Amino acid sequence: MVDIQRRAVVITGASSGIGEGFAHEFARRGNDLVLVARRAAALETIARTLRNAHDVHIDVIACDLSDLDAAANLPTALLERGVTASGLINSAGFGTAGEFIAEDPNRITSEILLNVGALTLLTRLLLPQLVATRGVIVQVSSNASHQPLPGMAVYAATKAYVTSFTEALWREMKGSGVRVLALCPGPTATEFFAVAGSETFKVGAVAEVKNVIDGAFRHLARSQAGPVLTVGKRNQLQGVLSRTSPRRLRLAVAARLVAEAS
Repeated sequence: MVDIQRRAVVITGASSGIGEGFAHEFARRGNDLVLVARRAAALETIARTLRNAHDVHIDVIACDLSDLDAAANLPTALLERGVTASGLINSAGFGTAGEFIAEDPNRITSEILLNVGALTLLTRLLLPQLVATRGVIVQVSSNASHQPLPGMAVYAATKAYVTSFTEALWREMKGSGVRVLALCPGPTATEFFAVAGSETFKVGAVAEVKNVIDGAFRHLARSQAGPVLTVGKRNQLQGVLSRTSPRRLRLAVAARLVAEAS
């Protein structure tokens, strides 16, 4: 008989970077996991390592979440494995850079579907389970979410959606026992830049994945934690300035920073 009571943290984008970092830390803390990403071989390697190191149960689901049908089918895949979600870490995502007029329409469509569509759909579909388990939701957003970025227009807009959506969800979930966080790192040492095909995203110092993950867990442990964590003092200052400075000024500054990083 399938044990439908087994709880696990579902992590998307788990084959590398921040998603993989969350997998290591949750496994270290004794959590069973469901790892989701496109690359089955990479997921299986990570799963094997974590099983051996931490004696936890790990399921692997290889799928492309920019196909929203794949995202919609994920709860069924969990049910078939006897898993109830006790956490959802939406880390899957990618960025594009360059002048919008020159961007590949198909690629930016996939970017929006993954960064916005899949994240929203998975959150909605798994939210009843997360309420029942009094679980945790971490949406991996970006420091780019705090202001429009000429030269990274679509990416920054998708992350602005993620942060705004998560803030609203945080308020709706108050009193439910579900912890909700929009995690907003700046540039981080991951495959992100190679996938994007651009160094443009390296605006500011590049953080290590472990520092981002440790910051997220410290924030979630606070009883009065707010809905957004911007990682790094400089990024936090930039976020404040972007919200308080005149619109034309912050657009000009953002455009210059992006151009200098290109």
